[in-house]
Amino acid sequence: MGRISRILQLPWRRIQEVLLAQRGHLLGWVPVCLGAGIGFYFSLRTEPAWPVYVWFGLGAVLLFVLAWHLGEAISPIAVAGAVFLTGFLLAGGRAHSVAAPTLAWRYYGAVEGRIVAIDRSQSDAVRLTLDQVRLDRIAPARTPLRVRISLHYKGPAGITPAPGLRVMTTAHLSPPSGPVEPSGFDFQRHAWFNRLGAVGYARVPLMGVAPASEGHAGLRVFRIRMAASSRIQEHLAGDTGGFAAAITTGDRSAMSRPALDALRASNLAHLLAISGLHMGLLTAFVFAVLRSLLAMHPVTALHLPTKGIAAFGALAAAACYLALSGGNVATQRAFIMIAVALAALIIGRRAMTIRAVSVAATIVLTLRPEALLGPGFQMSFAATTALVAVFEWLRGINRDGMAQWVKPVFATVVSSAVAGVATAPIAAAHFNAIAHYGLIANLLSVPLMGVLVIPAAVVGLLLAPLGLEWIGLWVMGLGLDWILKVAHTIAGLENARGYVVGPGGWVVPLLALGFLTIILWQGRLRWAGGALMAVGFVLWHGTERPDVLIADNGALVGVMTPQGRALSKSKTAGFVARNWLENDGVGPDQIAAAKMWKQGAVVHLSGKRALAGFRGCTAEQIVVTSVKAGEIPDLPCMFFDPLRLRHSGSIALRRIETAWQITTARDLAGERLWTRWPKAGKDDQ
Repeated sequence: MGRISRILQLPWRRIQEVLLAQRGHLLGWVPVCLGAGIGFYFSLRTEPAWPVYVWFGLGAVLLFVLAWHLGEAISPIAVAGAVFLTGFLLAGGRAHSVAAPTLAWRYYGAVEGRIVAIDRSQSDAVRLTLDQVRLDRIAPARTPLRVRISLHYKGPAGITPAPGLRVMTTAHLSPPSGPVEPSGFDFQRHAWFNRLGAVGYARVPLMGVAPASEGHAGLRVFRIRMAASSRIQEHLAGDTGGFAAAITTGDRSAMSRPALDALRASNLAHLLAISGLHMGLLTAFVFAVLRSLLAMHPVTALHLPTKGIAAFGALAAAACYLALSGGNVATQRAFIMIAVALAALIIGRRAMTIRAVSVAATIVLTLRPEALLGPGFQMSFAATTALVAVFEWLRGINRDGMAQWVKPVFATVVSSAVAGVATAPIAAAHFNAIAHYGLIANLLSVPLMGVLVIPAAVVGLLLAPLGLEWIGLWVMGLGLDWILKVAHTIAGLENARGYVVGPGGWVVPLLALGFLTIILWQGRLRWAGGALMAVGFVLWHGTERPDVLIADNGALVGVMTPQGRALSKSKTAGFVARNWLENDGVGPDQIAAAKMWKQGAVVHLSGKRALAGFRGCTAEQIVVTSVKAGEIPDLPCMFFDPLRLRHSGSIALRRIETAWQITTARDLAGERLWTRWPKAGKDDQ
């Protein structure tokens, strides 16, 4: 018996030795465990009941207490479990804290509200976000806190939208829609965390109801931002002015669709988002200038902590940039990362380490757990983690023989290559696209952002009180003109952009866990992360797309053929069509896909006239109608109309031998706070 006990103890001792070898490197796993708990919350198909939160809270406390009493080797396991449970609790608490009314049905009528955001929709229409909303015939308690309306009025312009202006229009509104296909992006969840209760469009001009109010601090900042954007566009015309406004104030409404498409196709669209790159370049410039100024006088250079003072000034500049840019989620995330790095400098530590990145990621996930699911968070921290790891490794390599002018060039090339490799799988997974010449475009553009565009923007801001901002903006425009030229040139190359099939749900988690294991784990076991990543890529490569896709309102049907997916309509439901085709790994050419459509095993009845001409079906057919069918006798085929689709959401069908396997959006999304599925048996009103 004693021999058996000793044999069983051997693996346990080995586990303890492996865990002890991780001492000093465990902080990096805190956001990983926190993210795992958050991901577990969002993966559930039903909303947890309150007792679950109570038990998880007690479990987290118990595990933290146990960690104090367990041995040094075992306590990290208890802490990891406690952090996992804490992530679950944070996600659930955040989801409940942002609860707000959601429109329960389609609405047409008067909409009144205050403008709190202005941007552009996918169709390039001006889009307004309104708060303090009033809807005709809907009680205040059931009125959404925020609605978003695209303006599609083609006649003479009505009142010009302005921050804080109270406006009224007649609009079509609907609840935030579910995924365009069962495994697709869940806009309902995204809208829930943005407290967006309805979306729609207006085809009549806006009317002003009340002048712009002073409003809260955020609204005042919004007004300043839009005024600054307008001033910039007075000096810089066209896409150059729109680009300058986007990277300084966060206002992208002046960017044309061709320019946006070129930036995306050349992998330069990240330059539009005020994120870690812009915040890093700004703070680096301010830090360098302040430290140089302090070093110019003997008193300040010898008697003051110049590095700490410069870091504090750079932090103040970053805070101003955060406010001026509108403080969106990406900019908040970038500010937190920069603040952690600058705080390390202030207290005399190295700015960017794996620990600093871990602290920043933990703060972001604590404040906004839902950020874990977004490409911005994933790409930002993947790039930063990879860059820190690679440059820490390069620090151990002797580069004294390298010429001085080569070192910055080498750093730029390495940074672009590492960031590109680290973020490429995530970008491809979320956007189904790969920019084949993205590295070249970034090498030709990113350095210019650091040495010309951002410094010129700072100079323009400093000269603005004197009315001389045009000097900085003119220099800034030169750099942005070059970047736009690079974008259009690269985008115009043959095969500049490729498409990949959308991955299954386990692919990105496996890639992320493998990547983090390689970087964070100490010892030979880290290379197990490579095996995890390989499994993820194998699963991605083996992804099978549905044979049939049905939109959640019956307006579009897609059938997979040997030549690609055939679509039932050439213009209707363009957003849905583009997502389906991109997830298939092909370009979003709806017209070409519609030319392949043939009524056969799958029949699409579009409109009342087509439904009236319906004369029955066979058992092998699938029939979809875009209008409610009413009373129809029992049919031998599968029949889908908007009423049934309202209960199920979008549908994917796979042919397995002689039977169809049906997966609905409701099956995968489940019954969560943000879902609004009708009760069983309840008809449309």
